[in-house]
Amino acid sequence: MQLSDRVTGLFLVALGGVAAYGGSRLPPVPGQQIGPEVFPMIVGISLAICGGLIAAGVGRRYENEAEAELTEATGQTEDAPDAAEPSPSRWRELWVLLPPVLLIFYVYVVDWLGFLPTAAAIVLVTSLALGARWRLAIPVAIVAPLVINLLFLQLLRVPLPSGLLPLPWIGLP
Repeated sequence: MQLSDRVTGLFLVALGGVAAYGGSRLPPVPGQQIGPEVFPMIVGISLAICGGLIAAGVGRRYENEAEAELTEATGQTEDAPDAAEPSPSRWRELWVLLPPVLLIFYVYVVDWLGFLPTAAAIVLVTSLALGARWRLAIPVAIVAPLVINLLFLQLLRVPLPSGLLPLPWIGLP
C-alpha cells in the first residue's frame, strides 16, 4: 500500500506539531538560557516544515523528471520490474525491523557499554544497511558519536553514559 505525498506530509506536520508542543511544555532549567525544551521544539518545527513541503508537492517535479529519464533510457517504468531481475527475498523485507532493533539495543546496552561504542555500532550498522561502503561507514561511525557527545556535553551540558570508555573531556566546564 502506498500513501500519497499529501497524506504523508500532513502526518509529518501533525507529528512535528505534537513534538514541538511536547517540547514547549518541558520546564526550564534555572540559570540556563537553553533548556530541555529547545531540542524537541527544533526537531518538531523542522519536521512540520518538511512535512508541509512534502504535502505541497515541493520536489515532485524532480521525481517526475527522473522517472521520465528512466523510462526513456530503459524503455520501462520504475514500477515494472525487469523480467530477468529476481524477486526480492523475504529476508529483505525484515530490514524494516532494523530501526526498532537498534533502538532496543541502545536502551539495553548504553549504560554498560557507554554512548560512544554503542552509537558507533549503531551508525556502522545503519550505514552498511543503507548501502554505504566500509571505507565511508567506518570513519562516519567513529566521528559522528564523538561530535554528538561533544555537542551534548558542551552545548546542552548533558553527560552521556561513559560506560567502558570514559573520556578525558567529561569533567570540562
